[in-house]
Amino acid sequence: MGTLKKKRGGVLFSSPRVMSPKVMKLTVALVSIFATGVLIFAFGCKQQAGILPSPAASEQIAVSARTLVPELTNDQCVLCHPQQPQTIDASGGKHKSDVGCLDCHLEHPPEGTQAIPECSMCHSGESHYELEKCSSCHSDTHAPFELMLEGEITGPCLTCHPNEGDELKKHPSIHTDMACTECHATTHKKIPSCMECHEKHTEDMNFEACVSCHPVHMPLVVTYSADTPSHYCGACHNEALSLLEANTTKHHDLACVFCHKDKHKVVPPCFACHSKPHSDSMLRKFPECSSCHSIAHDLQG
Repeated sequence: MGTLKKKRGGVLFSSPRVMSPKVMKLTVALVSIFATGVLIFAFGCKQQAGILPSPAASEQIAVSARTLVPELTNDQCVLCHPQQPQTIDASGGKHKSDVGCLDCHLEHPPEGTQAIPECSMCHSGESHYELEKCSSCHSDTHAPFELMLEGEITGPCLTCHPNEGDELKKHPSIHTDMACTECHATTHKKIPSCMECHEKHTEDMNFEACVSCHPVHMPLVVTYSADTPSHYCGACHNEALSLLEANTTKHHDLACVFCHKDKHKVVPPCFACHSKPHSDSMLRKFPECSSCHSIAHDLQG
């Protein structure tokens, strides 16, 4: 991810003492009246003497008057904008911890017209930050990770989630042809249940059981752990499981994953467990074990 440039200013609400609105308005009014009086008095004295102040003197008087007005701070923004600080406090992320109001909002009407800054003022250096119309997903900059996702979106998602895109591309499935927002709809980071689209193999399966075999971005690359129950397999391989359960040999007590280890469709040779139970001459005559012993799920003899 890119870096968030920390400019000036502290964290929002850096001081617990916030001047009340009435006191603030009264203070500003008194200071303004006093500053205006100073200017009128100074200008009037010059006029009485028949001397108008020079441009330099006028500027000095104006600067002196401005310095009498308190500098705006983050704590004062809440007096007119109470909702935004609450949103930042709840969901601001680095917009809460790394910047304050005045780091982003460098101007304020009527003196300034650029009250809403461009995201690129702080965010750059990553492909995601080169996308246009940030607000189409990040609708509230005070809660930047509460995304509004509408329509079929894929490309912008993959600028932050490239690994998932690579898995979908390298291992084609029906999921490859779907937009990210078809599963992760409306709300960012939503992880849907597989059963919203797919039927369960067995009634006791849940989401965790599904993804233990089917990685969601490459669902046909089926892998599983050594403790996977055989009835999960039997949902698709019912005939093989029925034969195995009816068999009276030692194979009856083995789980499917004992022979078909780790990866789907692995079929081990009988010699993986049974070494060479017969002489070479017999094996030359009957190279296939199934010629005498049927299949492993219905072992005979």
